[in-house]
Amino acid sequence: MSTEKTSRLKVDWQSIIRGNALIPVLAIVTSLIVGGILVAIANTDVQAAAGNIFSAPGTFFSTLGQTVGGAYDALFRGSIFNYQASDVALMFKPLTETLAFATPITLTGLALAISFRSGLFNIGGTGQIIFGAMFAGWVGIYVHLPFWIHLPLAIVVGVIGGAFFGALVGLLKATTGANEVIVTIMFNYIAGLLLQYLLKTPLLQAPNTANPISPAVQDTAKYPLLFGDTNRLHWGFFVMLAAVVFTWWLMNRSSIGFKFRAIGHNPRAARVAGINLGLTYVAVMAVSGALAGLAGTTQILGTEQHLTIGVSASFGIDAITVALLGRSNPWGVLAAGILFGGLRAGAVTMQAEQAVPVDIVTVVQSMIVLFIAAPPLVRAIYRIRKGAEVEAF
Repeated sequence: MSTEKTSRLKVDWQSIIRGNALIPVLAIVTSLIVGGILVAIANTDVQAAAGNIFSAPGTFFSTLGQTVGGAYDALFRGSIFNYQASDVALMFKPLTETLAFATPITLTGLALAISFRSGLFNIGGTGQIIFGAMFAGWVGIYVHLPFWIHLPLAIVVGVIGGAFFGALVGLLKATTGANEVIVTIMFNYIAGLLLQYLLKTPLLQAPNTANPISPAVQDTAKYPLLFGDTNRLHWGFFVMLAAVVFTWWLMNRSSIGFKFRAIGHNPRAARVAGINLGLTYVAVMAVSGALAGLAGTTQILGTEQHLTIGVSASFGIDAITVALLGRSNPWGVLAAGILFGGLRAGAVTMQAEQAVPVDIVTVVQSMIVLFIAAPPLVRAIYRIRKGAEVEAF
């Protein structure tokens, strides 16, 4: 290899190390280390062994390794590949669970990534998921059509529901200057309480029940399952992958995406360039809400198939972390969504087999947010100098 090529490789590697590209990876690694420490602290066997650390250090470190290693082994077997299962289908079932969780998380992450890159801090993913689920759910429950019309119609109506709820935020910002953070927080409450109310009325509540739950979605409006009834993964996963490609094209190859990015970089310069800020704000939030509404359709027409108060789960909150971890890049959001899907899927196995509280996974997710939000802290921990510019070698 020539000296010039060697020098270029060194410069590229140093750019990665000293730049921001490595920060999300180190944030994940650091969070897993912190999670391992918390697992050890919470374990009674480790606590007992710690009392004899000076007289029997080998026992302490052996117990520590077995506890932390067992927890992350259970996380792996619950989220990626269960090598202890009795047949091949059960071995790969954890991966399907990860992808099933990742589908709505990634779609909502894409929704927030678009708004983040456009300079709008949309944290209303929860409300937009709920509106998408309500609209799609009503069509899926009460409209009677053949499968090839019913499912696409329910999906489109759900997307419209999310887009409508998101566009209201953009409209309020464009016309009154309202802060989108406050508005989306309030809209989350409005959507949740509206769903709670409707689930107690004949409009959505299942007949002959006092519980706040809707009738089941008709079979003609359901996303088909990919691997039969033994797995929850459905065709919504491929819809999510298509949304990733669409979002990449929209933000990087379309004129609309250029306007979105322009107001995100500098709204004043965008206005001088002739971009209508008010209209663009509405469009940004409508597209963002549409993707979150699509996530709602994967819930009601896919995994849940009933409308309940918890139809949005915590996906709207997780999506904020996913969008930040993916640096608002569609491919990064996809990777982060799969990571968080794996954490959610594996947490169940960790708790069942290792008695590790599910809250530990929540702490890991929160630590990821902390470290991503504080790059100087990560650089200080790993002694990485700031700056992408490096000297020539």
